[in-house]
Amino acid sequence: MRRMRDVLHHLLNPLHMYCRLKGIGVGHGAAHKMCRAYERYIFRLLP
Repeated sequence: MRRMRDVLHHLLNPLHMYCRLKGIGVGHGAAHKMCRAYERYIFRLLP
């Protein structure tokens, strides 16, 4: 169970999400703003 939590934590990490957004063609500024908002309002609430 811990391994699954670690995998999810990695996949939901704001830096990982930023890289995925850049990979699909989202610009630096937009990807950065989305990830900052995600980190501020959602990621910090995850256990």
